[in-house]
Amino acid sequence: MTTIKTFNKSKILLFAIAAISLASCSSNEEDTNSSLIDNKSTVITDLAGDTGASMGDGTNGKEQRSFHTFLFRFSDKKQIWLHTKADSLQYMKTKDWDIAFTGPYNSEVFVNNAKYQYNPGFEGPAENTSVVLLNEDYKNVTQAPSDTDFNTSEITKIGWASSESSAGWFYYSLSSHIMQAIPNRTYAIRLPDGKYAKLQLVNAYKGNPPAVTDLNWPAPYFTFRYFIQTDGSKNLNTK
Repeated sequence: MTTIKTFNKSKILLFAIAAISLASCSSNEEDTNSSLIDNKSTVITDLAGDTGASMGDGTNGKEQRSFHTFLFRFSDKKQIWLHTKADSLQYMKTKDWDIAFTGPYNSEVFVNNAKYQYNPGFEGPAENTSVVLLNEDYKNVTQAPSDTDFNTSEITKIGWASSESSAGWFYYSLSSHIMQAIPNRTYAIRLPDGKYAKLQLVNAYKGNPPAVTDLNWPAPYFTFRYFIQTDGSKNLNTK
């Protein structure tokens, strides 16, 4: 009887610790995501990318292959998958999307653009789009850049930042193979419909953790926020 009681107490203690840990993780996730809410921006949390693909083989539940691209439309938060050639023919060369998530772990982001050869929207109708990097906290970006800045921007893709001068949204460690979003990077965008927006890419890992140390942390699950000025002006104030 003593052994059984001891086992039961130990089991109860383990369950209690697990419950506390789960509650703590959930609380941390809620706190992290709530800090993104300003009642003006749209906040997207844990948007699943191509979670069935893997860079290498031997990963449970995944296959080694290229990651399927998906498109995203800001106006209604629609995610459009390009699984087949037919999907690409139907959606790529249109104004029906604003940004595309491509490349390894869907981490390379393109703004729909008809002029850049490697853009999913190449030779489509989105001819006047552009993106400008602002090294500012998202909430402090209150005005879109000038049209001259948009017209002369040379940013074609937002992905891995190989240096501080890069326009990328994350650093990638070749030793740990983990992505880490760069703080104080906001992207001003001139959209296919001519309106102005700002975008912050926050995380590529499930639950929007402040730090990731586990290579097997579920990914890609994107957290990001954006604001569109619907009146056509350059006012991007979300305070």
